[in-house]
Amino acid sequence: MTIGIPRGLFYYYYSDLWISFFDKLGINYIISPETNGKIKELGRKYSTDEMCLSLKNYIGHVAYLVDKCDLILVPRIDNYGRYQQTCTNFLAAYDIVNNLFDVDILDYNISYTEGATERKAFIGIGKRLGFSRKESLIAYNYALVKSHKVMKSKVCSNVNKLNCNGKKILIVSHPYNTYDSSIGGSVISFLESIGCVVIYSDLFDEDLCLKKSLDLSSGLYWKYSRLIIGSILLCKDKVDGIIFLSTFPCGLDSLVNEFIIRKLDVKCLNLVIDEEYAFAGIETRLESFVDIV
Repeated sequence: MTIGIPRGLFYYYYSDLWISFFDKLGINYIISPETNGKIKELGRKYSTDEMCLSLKNYIGHVAYLVDKCDLILVPRIDNYGRYQQTCTNFLAAYDIVNNLFDVDILDYNISYTEGATERKAFIGIGKRLGFSRKESLIAYNYALVKSHKVMKSKVCSNVNKLNCNGKKILIVSHPYNTYDSSIGGSVISFLESIGCVVIYSDLFDEDLCLKKSLDLSSGLYWKYSRLIIGSILLCKDKVDGIIFLSTFPCGLDSLVNEFIIRKLDVKCLNLVIDEEYAFAGIETRLESFVDIV
């Protein structure tokens, strides 16, 4: 049996956890390649105009995997608590994929307000793949420890860059935008090519960011938006400028990014990427912004 893992949305949060879990159980898996022209074309084919570019790319990755594996991993992730709600796309992805494609889906549910924890979800995955509760729990605990170590190393490296010389630019974006080669890849490569030190908003201590976000807004209940706010508050005085990177037409980012820009007195650039964008125009804006800071 081979599990297909789409390289989009969830992947950039949970890939280390998934891969370590499947490795421990000895399960084969295939990961879709970096977003390319074929995948973007598949995304446009199966998507609607109202979907954000990030979701369109994700659907393209799923379409790429349809005939290459036995099961495709598509979770439903609603929340991690009352004030840790996720984007509605994280909840709807399963239904979208299930309605678009004739494919077997390996799914799991996370909704802490309903008692559906991550631990229970991974035990369920293991059972569906033919493993006992004990084997699944051992694999999950192993994967959890390993993924935490990887993240801790990334966080330390990211935080240490705040002490580097050079123009420090904080990239404020969701990981599925930052690390997608067709969205954030060219932006980051360009900034590094002109000597900027790139800091990533998703690579800070999660608990500290969630707590710090309360200084700016106590009522915001989207987990990943709170993490972004917390990371900005933690390092806004240590960076030279902030670049907000989002995809059109993301409802969360259109609200939260504008809220942050109005509340905080920082040098910032707001980039909204759509499927028709040309990097030449983005490059000009990046050059101008770096000159300003």
